[in-house]
Amino acid sequence: MHIREQVQKLIDRKQQEIRDLELQIEKAKAYIQALQDSMRFIPRDSTQGDAILRPGTALAKARDILRAHNRPMHITEILKALNEPVDKKHRLSLSGSLSSYVRNSQIFTRPAPNTFGLIEMNKSANGSEESGEFEVPEDFGEEK
Repeated sequence: MHIREQVQKLIDRKQQEIRDLELQIEKAKAYIQALQDSMRFIPRDSTQGDAILRPGTALAKARDILRAHNRPMHITEILKALNEPVDKKHRLSLSGSLSSYVRNSQIFTRPAPNTFGLIEMNKSANGSEESGEFEVPEDFGEEK
């Protein structure tokens, strides 16, 4: 009977070990679920990498001009820098194109009416990192 009791103790210990592992699995699943729930509140990246301007276009030239001046500029200033006529047709055309990027939060911003800047200017002006990245610590969510 002594052997039987020893084997039963081994079985009991192994079953307890299984219960502990199952508990760890449940905790890990809850942790993953919490992270997935948190992901719903984090906006998708809408950085400059999503929209690439074709070189040589008026939009690419406008971006380069804004970078060179390092400040938001009125549409008439941008047109003058592009050596384009400052008439209603050209103002509406360029401001409409820039506005579509502003609406999608890509590349350009509109800090004032008919004034356009670059998103990258806002990031550096606010003192945030140039990439705007935030890193989650490796031990995030672990029990201590």
